[in-house]
Order: sequence, then structure tokens, then C-alpha cells
Amino acid sequence: MTEPLRVLLADDDSLIRTAIDAILRPAAGIELIAQAADGRAAVDLALRHRPDVALLDIQMPVLDGLAALREIRRLVPEVRIVVLTTFGQDEYVAQALTHGAAGFLLKESAADELEYAIRAAAAGNAYLSPKITRQVLDRLPPAPTRPTEDQVKVDTLSEREREVLILLAQGLSNAEIGQRLFVSEGTVKTHVYHVFAKLGCENRVQAAMLAQRTGLLAQL
Repeated sequence: MTEPLRVLLADDDSLIRTAIDAILRPAAGIELIAQAADGRAAVDLALRHRPDVALLDIQMPVLDGLAALREIRRLVPEVRIVVLTTFGQDEYVAQALTHGAAGFLLKESAADELEYAIRAAAAGNAYLSPKITRQVLDRLPPAPTRPTEDQVKVDTLSEREREVLILLAQGLSNAEIGQRLFVSEGTVKTHVYHVFAKLGCENRVQAAMLAQRTGLLAQL
């Protein structure tokens, strides 16, 4: 049998910890092995248990989430880290990704999104909650006026693939894109796969940032 993904949770809000524990307890293949109420405890528990994935709140006492992220990445680099956030904290996203976070997740995300983020991080993929993708992209510099290598890649996309890229860059999930384009979620997944392949992107975050850099979103 495959070993379950071992998860560490760090959040100073006991209600958040209880809610996430309730979500993960019945999740197949995921085990919440330790919980911390501050960043220093999170670092200590990461060293002791060496989880597959650590869920870290941004704002914690003793050691905040970004400092804990840096420490864990330095001391236990194999641990994949997903940062927990709320609306209005998007200024931390770039810092967290720069320091090696595998993703950003809203605390109020649905159970299936939480599970998906954990599995994606454990598999080595980056994950950014669709609901905050737009906030993050708005902080990027404007697109250059001259054609770039990114633009050349975008020009290889079909019209439908370009539509899918724009919608995922707006933060829509595959299901929401399917509803918008009147196609099945499976068809959307196929288009997303082709978009990633043509753009040389590994995940939605990279694709969304490329869409912003090339000015696709400014055309909306």
C-alpha cells in the first residue's frame, strides 16, 4: 500500500486548526501528523517529523509564516510548503514563492481544494488558489511593448487555447472554465495540458503570470 501523505499544520487560530483537521481526517491518503500554534513550533515539528507537506499560516506569533517558511526550507528542504492566507494578504505571495513555497491557499477554501493543493505540492507542483490569482497578477509590472519569447509562445496557441489561458489567468477553475465555454471539464483539462505544453509552463501559476506579461489580460 502507498504510504499516506504526512501533513504538518501551523496556525495560531485553534478554530482554523480544528476545521482543517476535520477536513483532512477522512481524506484518503492524507494524514495530519502534527499541529503548531506558532512559527517556531512549526519549524521544530518539521525537523522532528519531516512531513511531506506543511501548511503554514502567514501571521503567527513567535515566528511568522514567512520566517518559518525560510527556516523549514533551509533545514528540511524536502518539505513542500503551502501557505495559508486570507483576502488582502496577497502582498505576501511573491515573497513566499520566492522563498520556495509550493503554493498559496485561502483558509476559506473548499475541502476538495485543500486536498488538491496538498497533493499537488507533494507531487512537486505549484498551486495558487484560483480566487487570489487575479490579486497576485495585478501586482506584476505591465506587459512590454515589444514582442518577447513569451509572446512567440502565445502565438502558437489556438483560439480556444487562448480563451482557456485567459480564463485560468482570471482565477477560474477547470469546472468554471467549462461552464463559461460550454464544454466538459475533461475537455478543459485537455486544453490546459496543451496550453502548458506550448507555453513551457508546469502549472497554472506560471501560465497565468505569462498571460499577464504578454498583455492578454489587458485586452479584457
